[in-house]
Amino acid sequence: MEARIAIAPTAEPGTTGERANDPNLERLRSNIEEAVSRGGGAVVPLAEANGLVWLIPGRPDLLQQALDSHPGVAWVQFPWAGVEKFAASGVFRHPAVFTCAKRSFASQVSEHALMLILTCLRSVARQARAPHWLPVDPRSLHGRSVTILGGGGIAEELVRLLQPFNCHIRVIRRRPDKVEGADETLPPSALAATLPGTDVLVLALALTAETTHIVGAAELALLPAHAVIVNVARGAHIHTEALVEALDAGKISAVGLDVTDPEPLPEGHPLWGDSRALITSHCADSADYVMRMLCKRVEHNVRLLRDGLPLEGVVDPATGY
Repeated sequence: MEARIAIAPTAEPGTTGERANDPNLERLRSNIEEAVSRGGGAVVPLAEANGLVWLIPGRPDLLQQALDSHPGVAWVQFPWAGVEKFAASGVFRHPAVFTCAKRSFASQVSEHALMLILTCLRSVARQARAPHWLPVDPRSLHGRSVTILGGGGIAEELVRLLQPFNCHIRVIRRRPDKVEGADETLPPSALAATLPGTDVLVLALALTAETTHIVGAAELALLPAHAVIVNVARGAHIHTEALVEALDAGKISAVGLDVTDPEPLPEGHPLWGDSRALITSHCADSADYVMRMLCKRVEHNVRLLRDGLPLEGVVDPATGY
């Protein structure tokens, strides 16, 4: 079939000033246009499209309006892996097929997760902030028990990266399919029983109503005091106030956060001044990498649409990811 693809504005309607003329946004649109062409599609106005690449973040209402006004759109591609704001809006009730960028950015994000694990175990943040000589005994990752919440692309890549460290790896995921390389694949109901034997807890799962605050005061209390937590998913997976209290009480030893709740984390928040917390401001993947992988996903899906084949990264309306 024909792949006639519209590309949503890179700025919200009515935007003026620097954002409306941002060369990075124009570059994004240009690269996506090229990806559509490489996939055998044509870039067309929305009124003529059967596919839509949606680039406006945080405005599901605008997407709903676009779909209601243009019933010919049968496929929508998002540039992000997480689409929780759109899921919460109810827009996925539309009969179009929605795809996101899940699994596209797993390589760099899993690499970042490994970095945070190692820096937490070796107290790098504490030593980097000390203005004086501060010898600290390092803790090795070798042989540690690692629990990963989430069984998607990031988890799969991280399991692969952990293989040389001879860790005991448990993956907790909603689907029962075993994650290759993991010692155990467990259901969410096993979380409480798993935490007391966890040295490293990594969050790499989608944000849904069920996973919001999946790590709260009760879960933090179950972890051993030497445990470290790494979050490369969404900040709201962890109850921030409970995390601060657990650090203050010595219930966990360190955290590595690429995401926070709220985000950005306000200046003066207790986590900024805690030497056991390393925060990397949601930068696990680089802009060039994201652009390259997004365009690869768009090109691939345009080709699949043209050939009448199932698309990649399909969002399940029931789960919201």
